[in-house]
Amino acid sequence: MATRTRLPGTPEPMQMFEGRAGVRIAADHWGDPDRALILLLHGGGQTRHAWKGTGEQLAAQSMWVYSLDSRGHGDSDWSPDGDYSQDAMIGDLTEVIARLGDQQPVLVGASMGGGVSLCAVGEGLVQARALVLVDMAPRIEPEGAGRIMDFMHQKPEGFDSLEEVADAIASYQPQRKRPRSLDGLKKNVRLDETGRIRWHWDPAFLGDGRRGEIDARWDRMQEAAEQLADQKVPTLLIRGGLSDVLSEDGARAFLETCPHAEYVNVTDAAHMVAGDRNDIFTSAVSEFLKGLPAR
Repeated sequence: MATRTRLPGTPEPMQMFEGRAGVRIAADHWGDPDRALILLLHGGGQTRHAWKGTGEQLAAQSMWVYSLDSRGHGDSDWSPDGDYSQDAMIGDLTEVIARLGDQQPVLVGASMGGGVSLCAVGEGLVQARALVLVDMAPRIEPEGAGRIMDFMHQKPEGFDSLEEVADAIASYQPQRKRPRSLDGLKKNVRLDETGRIRWHWDPAFLGDGRRGEIDARWDRMQEAAEQLADQKVPTLLIRGGLSDVLSEDGARAFLETCPHAEYVNVTDAAHMVAGDRNDIFTSAVSEFLKGLPAR
């Protein structure tokens, strides 16, 4: 396994869990353990830090919130055998839930985390109180998904500076303002054994051998959505209005499969909805949670 050194000043995980096959899962948490549990699952190439603002705001509303680094991302372990399958990620999720002791959490999943959450709930592996899908449904746009993979594959040789990292992010997310300080980027990268800056994820996460497994996820997600419709689990789909990953047609197809689901379209956000418009996103999640039946 390649050397992974965290940059100075990068936040330490608040807690570590043992996931599937001993892979350790890093987490941050906020709020009152006596309240209902909310688990936040990020997208591919993101980390638990993507949810910090949302986690803090939901905790301020008397909720118990955990944000997890998926295996191979952030401060979680890299899988020793390169297992980044959906089953492995669902296994990590169920292990974390078992250790937290609340067997009916609310799952909030963005992109990759949304697919994991949808399958875990639809297949009955997690008895969720509710499900929030963020710019993810069984039908997505290949071009948008391809842009994500292109972004994650760039600069395999690493970066010379955080300025170069900022340039790469700006080219992928032109709708966002470039940050004045680059310190916030430190938590998205690591140092290798030569001191070069690299993305935080395991390169094996992008392995060519996973192509078939990734393609099969969409059929699996559609079947999970059909099961979700039968279960009537309270569900909210949030789409970024500027997203090139989940189109309006893709969102409507999911709503036809799950007519009980609620829908919010954040008009001036792209695929990374929470990062683009955290205020509107968190407000939508909060209003949805307020409407859930009392436990």
